[in-house]
Amino acid sequence: MTTSTLDPTAPRLQSSRGAAWRAYRALTARDLYVLGRNLPVLLLQVGLQPLLFTFAFAYVMPSIGSGLGGATSFSTILLPGLIASTLTLQSIMSVTGPLAAELGPGREITDRALAPLPIWALGLQKITSSAIFGLVSSLVVVPIVWLVHAPGAAPQVQVGNWPLLVVTLVLSALLASTLGLLLGTAIDASAFGALLGLLLAAATMLGCVYYPWTALDSIGWVQVLTLANPLVYMSEGLRANLTPATGHMPTWAYLTVLTLGTAALGYLALRRFTRRVRT
Repeated sequence: MTTSTLDPTAPRLQSSRGAAWRAYRALTARDLYVLGRNLPVLLLQVGLQPLLFTFAFAYVMPSIGSGLGGATSFSTILLPGLIASTLTLQSIMSVTGPLAAELGPGREITDRALAPLPIWALGLQKITSSAIFGLVSSLVVVPIVWLVHAPGAAPQVQVGNWPLLVVTLVLSALLASTLGLLLGTAIDASAFGALLGLLLAAATMLGCVYYPWTALDSIGWVQVLTLANPLVYMSEGLRANLTPATGHMPTWAYLTVLTLGTAALGYLALRRFTRRVRT
């Protein structure tokens, strides 16, 4: 005898799950449609800062004899960190910006909460959409760093394990998105812009974007301090997979933090998001 015969509620449960999955896909498809429609403007917005950083640090400084990379071109050091910082910034901003408006006085979040989805699943959908946006944004960095550099200072990229690189990118995007959802529900909307800008600036400067983590051996207290920064593990993970010759954090270390950090922050972010939507 089938389960549906034994349990008359089974068809209703299957129908409810089907409706929830269709709503989840529809919300994600809508976000991706908006992303595609605004893609040219977004690419310009995303690419401008990496272009300026790359021009200054990988072209101007080596050209005037002030390169920081020694035997290794600075563009090689910069590429993984710049991908990580762009991915983090765009993943966070793509969830926190709309969320600040949706949780504001107009309570626009109520419209999305009417979908046949649990509230936690609505938060999860925001995380996945923002992670996709962050991954797309990070692709803009690669041609910029690859093309804009001083003569003879091209980045030296060596990918030895493509699956590990993909896993690192996906985990980094998810960690940044869950952090964005948590910040979006924790920071008051009136102070949101200034505080978020300050946090991101501090995270970038101490996020091993412009230098490998191993280069901080001579200032051990700073090396330990940076371990509290999630961006460090994203930068070092990408550095280990893209430019391993520059020195990097051990694979087990960054993978452990990216995995456990995503799970822990995701749990906290979804709980807080559910609480904020219900109040």
